[in-house]
Amino acid sequence: RTDVERFVVFGTGGVGGYFGARLAEAGYPVTFIARGDHLKAIRERGLTVECLNGTGSSFRLDGVAATDDPAQAGPADVVLGCVKAWQVPDMIAAARPLVANGTVVVPLQNGVDAVEQCAEAFGADHVLAGFCKVLAWREAPGLIQYHGAEPIVTFGEMDNRPSSRVDGLRAAFKAARAVECETPDDIHRARWEKFLFIAPLSGVGTVTRACVGVVRSMPETRDLLYRAVAEAAEIGRAEGVALADDAVQRTIDYVDTLPPASTVSMQRDIMAGRPSELEAQTGSIVRRGAACGVATPVNQILYASLKPMEAAARGTS
Repeated sequence: RTDVERFVVFGTGGVGGYFGARLAEAGYPVTFIARGDHLKAIRERGLTVECLNGTGSSFRLDGVAATDDPAQAGPADVVLGCVKAWQVPDMIAAARPLVANGTVVVPLQNGVDAVEQCAEAFGADHVLAGFCKVLAWREAPGLIQYHGAEPIVTFGEMDNRPSSRVDGLRAAFKAARAVECETPDDIHRARWEKFLFIAPLSGVGTVTRACVGVVRSMPETRDLLYRAVAEAAEIGRAEGVALADDAVQRTIDYVDTLPPASTVSMQRDIMAGRPSELEAQTGSIVRRGAACGVATPVNQILYASLKPMEAAARGTS
């Protein structure tokens, strides 16, 4: 074992529930921050992780440590930030009792803003840049479901230097089953490569209300997705991110590997009438494009089309 031992998972939805459960399954002390009926079910019946398509493992954790009061969880070695992107400011305010000398916060949100938000709040020395790829969601209180596509967690120091805490966190995730762990040479390029995938696919998938298999197979929607990705890539390069020349095509190639019936979380939230990560994904592309002088006509249309549904979900329409 390493000095990375005690985890607090802030947010027990698909991301936090899946990766936190895998760490607990591997024997690491994990406390989950949850609330409402989800918290009640975890306390009473444990936390169940269920694979839907038979390519991964299903299991249940009994005797799970869970609370809705971060102060009760005490300082942690690692805080995994797993709330939605729009909930990050509230998470930061509530998570302060978890952060002590030596604590590292690893935000795993979609988008490219949460790392900077956490660094500003806690200090850069308390934050690793991170993100993940996993098709998982909270299906019911106490139940996390996921597709068996290999879940990946990626992280690194914000200045890309090697460090003992990166090594310790990598060792913990490598001890967990069904988790691929990556520590890239350039964590910011890797974050943007994730952004190129998730934000455009979220916008196109939500507007069309179609699953990944449909979006990528119809020439019209595949072209729409390609152009949305290309706009985001141009913004990243304008902001100084060292994206590869073939970053757009590689993004489309990755979409081609996803389970055909899958959808992304922003799409599921908007279709269910819930607040979503629209501002952190499609909205972020539009705002960043305006700030650096990159035209984003496709993403502007996607954003404008989805804004009324987002406003209705938040009661601001």
